[in-house]
Amino acid sequence: MSLSMSKAEREAFLADVHVAVLSVARPDRPPLTVPVWYAYEPGGDICIATGAQAKKTGCIRAAAQASLCVQTETPPYKYVTVEGPTTIVPLDDDAFVRRVAHRYLGEQVGDYYVQSTAAERARSGEVLIRITPRRWLTVDYAKMGG
Repeated sequence: MSLSMSKAEREAFLADVHVAVLSVARPDRPPLTVPVWYAYEPGGDICIATGAQAKKTGCIRAAAQASLCVQTETPPYKYVTVEGPTTIVPLDDDAFVRRVAHRYLGEQVGDYYVQSTAAERARSGEVLIRITPRRWLTVDYAKMGG
């Protein structure tokens, strides 16, 4: 009995709303591992908005690859881990940030989040990190039955 997810299952799971855990190598310490909000559409890249000067941004620039894990918090447990190369591009408008804030917080609180963080995001500069999935590791314990 395989507990692995099919391609369609893993992509649908990754497209659902989960707080992800991003991990990226560092040259002098164990990997940096941080929770992140993300956007994903099946078949595409995983996209994360963050500060241009954030620690994770510097680590990703240096490593040019990352892994991301999403999971359920209640039984039957499921998780998807993705590894792949990364790209970083400037993020010049609020459209992506607003879409992700709505995804995680709902429209009203998401709009408040975008508005209340606008000055800090403009001051620090924002980038869009893209992870292109190359390797997948999945488990769906619901497939055990019973």
